[in-house]
Amino acid sequence: MIRNRFAYIFGLLLLAPAAWAQDWALEGIDPVAYTVQGQAVAGRSDIATRWGGKSWHFATEENRATFESNPRAYAPGLNGLCVVALSEGRAEPGNPRHFVVIGQRTYLVRSENARQRLQQDPRKVLMEAKAIWTRMNP
Repeated sequence: MIRNRFAYIFGLLLLAPAAWAQDWALEGIDPVAYTVQGQAVAGRSDIATRWGGKSWHFATEENRATFESNPRAYAPGLNGLCVVALSEGRAEPGNPRHFVVIGQRTYLVRSENARQRLQQDPRKVLMEAKAIWTRMNP
């Protein structure tokens, strides 16, 4: 009986981090680092804030403060959907490790191939994606 109880409690502890990570925005990637450092940087679990129902993680306290001053400026555009897939009429989540900064805005894409395609004609792809996004979210 004690052995079964121990196994149950131990199992819960192993599952707990996965449950905690379910509400992590961008799989824990620091959203400010996209524009400040030009790369996907893992955030720290001890430097986080809540916004939009998600837990956003940051590599530095400075990045957290920057985000908190204007979260909409650093949250990925088009709700984190892949811009290329959206331009083709499909609502697919973007991969937080693959992104493009256009102007001052970060957009996610699903893969390196999609990132390259977006970079070939960012204006056209983004305009098509935004048109479809607008129809999806009247």
